[in-house]
Amino acid sequence: MSVCVAVLGGSFDPVHHGHVALAGLFARLLHPDALRILPAGQPWQKAGLQAGDADRVAMLELAFAQASGAGFPAGVPVTIDTREIVRAAPTYTVETLREQRAELGASTSIVFLMGADQLQKLDSWRDWRSLFELANFGVAARPGYRLDGAALPPAVAHEIAGRLASPERVRASPAGRVCMAHTLAVDISATQVRQALKSGPDPQAQRGAGQGRDPGQVGALVAPQVLDYIQQRNLYKS
Repeated sequence: MSVCVAVLGGSFDPVHHGHVALAGLFARLLHPDALRILPAGQPWQKAGLQAGDADRVAMLELAFAQASGAGFPAGVPVTIDTREIVRAAPTYTVETLREQRAELGASTSIVFLMGADQLQKLDSWRDWRSLFELANFGVAARPGYRLDGAALPPAVAHEIAGRLASPERVRASPAGRVCMAHTLAVDISATQVRQALKSGPDPQAQRGAGQGRDPGQVGALVAPQVLDYIQQRNLYKS
């Protein structure tokens, strides 16, 4: 059986249950030999990041350290790959995948994971057609974002039409295959988390009043240890 490495990229500003659920879904489908979590350095399609690089990495480590208790399968090694942060320049997925392909070799199955919302704008990514020469894709539907061709840009729908494959075939292929998953029902965005943190009552005041420490019910969106870290560091308050 060929080696399979799954890669989940994102801003993770902050990491939330949706990220862990997406990674866990494909970890169960693909049984990868490793999962690399890839925090963006300077994502070219987004405004400036609100949390610092060290804080985002620390929150990722906390979230995935306890992920097995949230349905993430045991036995899949998880590493935080900080190459895009170290690069300290606008980051493009195609460049990162070229680096990883050179490191992992031609026969390794690389599977880049994303939600349907990202697939719907894939044609705006730099050199996006070359991505299929470098990796497979695992794409999960999420509420409000469909995976059928009618929901995709015509060029993207045409590109992936002949690439759809089962998880087993994706795992056995170095690149060029696409596995669709329609079973991810988690609907969370980092924007939603940040807004809840900004609008919620002060957590110190809550503790004094005996009302817990979950402003805006953020505990339903992020792992408890991540929420603790956010509050201790006073992140996302401005």
